[in-house]
Amino acid sequence: MKRAVEICPTTTLGRAKSAVLLVDVRRKDEVETVAFDVPNCINIPLDELAERLPEIPKDKEVIMVCRSGGRSLKATYYLMNAGYEHVSNMRDGIIKWAAKGFPTKGDAQSLIATASCDCSQPDCC
Repeated sequence: MKRAVEICPTTTLGRAKSAVLLVDVRRKDEVETVAFDVPNCINIPLDELAERLPEIPKDKEVIMVCRSGGRSLKATYYLMNAGYEHVSNMRDGIIKWAAKGFPTKGDAQSLIATASCDCSQPDCC
C-alpha cells in the first residue's frame, strides 16, 4: 500500500487559506474545548468516519487532523483505501498547531499544558 502523505502544521496553515478541507477526527467534546479556527474545517469523529464518509468530497484536497496525529493518520489511510487521492495527514496535531500560535477557538493553553511533551518549544514533537 502507498504511504500516507504527512505534512506539518505550518504547511497545513498555508493550505487552509485556500480551498482545502480540514477534517478533524477528534471527539466532539475535544473539539468543544479547543478547535481549529480556519475556514472549511469540519468535525467527523473517527468512530463516525465510515458512516459520514459521503460528507468528504473526493475531488477536493483533504487534510486529516486530530490531537497529536495518530487518529488522523488512521483516518488518512481509511480514506486512501476508500479511493481518496488528495488526502494527507497533519502530523503532531492540534497540540503542535496551538503551540505554534496558529488560530484556535477555545482553551488552547490547557491543551498544550496536558501534552505529553513540552510543545511550547518550536522544534519539539
